[in-house]
Parts: sequence; C-alpha cells; structure tokens
Amino acid sequence: MYNVIMHNDDVTTMDFVVYVLVRIFRKSEEDAETLMLKVHNEGSAVVGTYSQDIAQSKANYTMNLAKANNFPLQLTIEES
Repeated sequence: MYNVIMHNDDVTTMDFVVYVLVRIFRKSEEDAETLMLKVHNEGSAVVGTYSQDIAQSKANYTMNLAKANNFPLQLTIEES
C-alpha cells in the first residue's frame, strides 16, 4: 500500500484543497477541513492510502486539476 502525501504551498487556496479532498479523496467536509489545516500548519499530510496504481492516479489527477486551475499543488506517494 502507498500513502498519498499533499504538500503545502503559498498559492493553492484552502477552498481548492478542501474541494479535492472531498471530490477525489472522498473525505467528508469535516475531515477535509481538518486535513487541509494539517497540510497548512505542518507542511504536509497523508491524505489517503491506496494500492500503488490508485495512489499514483489520484496524485496525478489532483495535480493536473490544480495545474488547470493555476495552482502549484504537489502530491507525492510513498510506500506505507
């Protein structure tokens, strides 16, 4: 299994982060806000754990969506 890690930046809005956590990572609004604040305050956070293919797909999809919205949001995956 692989962790998807979201990294903080100074450009991506908190609203966008919550949006992708709800829509792509299927978090509740409450969990998404908690995770967004953890990313913001601690610099990064694990936002999900999946098989390698799914983890990579979710990370890539999120970064492509961010890029399309002019945000530099970065996600990485690492073995859990």
